[in-house]
Amino acid sequence: MARIEPLEITDAPEKSRPLLEAVQKQLGFVPNIYKAVSHAPSVLDGLLGLGQKLGGGSLSPKLREQLALAVAGINICDYCASAHTAIGTKLGLSEDEISKNLRGDSDDPATVAALGFARSISDRRGHVSDEQVQAMRDAGFSDQQIVEVFAQTLMNIFTNYFNHLAQTEIDFPLVQTGQPQAV
Repeated sequence: MARIEPLEITDAPEKSRPLLEAVQKQLGFVPNIYKAVSHAPSVLDGLLGLGQKLGGGSLSPKLREQLALAVAGINICDYCASAHTAIGTKLGLSEDEISKNLRGDSDDPATVAALGFARSISDRRGHVSDEQVQAMRDAGFSDQQIVEVFAQTLMNIFTNYFNHLAQTEIDFPLVQTGQPQAV
């Protein structure tokens, strides 16, 4: 049972309603995470705004989803694993690739570097080493992309931790992460 109840659009604070309506229009439904975050309109606005702004960056939609999957695996967040598996599938990620991404792995060396960097950000609370930054550069990532991978990782940590707090009911086909995965 959810600790923080998801609010329907009509029950949400007035400032959250247009934000939830925009999500409804874009996705065709409002995921429970946004319904639960809607208790705090400023937080909902910030979360949606950050996601939108990062979506306009230089990282591909597939890599953004792969990062979300890896972070969900790191943080054992079944809600985000389920949501980003559904989104990743729509973007053309194979079942095998999604499974690897949840474990912080990939067949693509550049993706492996980005997912490993995300793990380092998470495990080391942002204190990544010079060698880890250089490994990203060696994998072909620009400084802009390194900053975007960092931001994408932190946004996903936020959603993972919020789902742990709220015990958000999963409204996507269930994907269970199990135990933390080693890279």
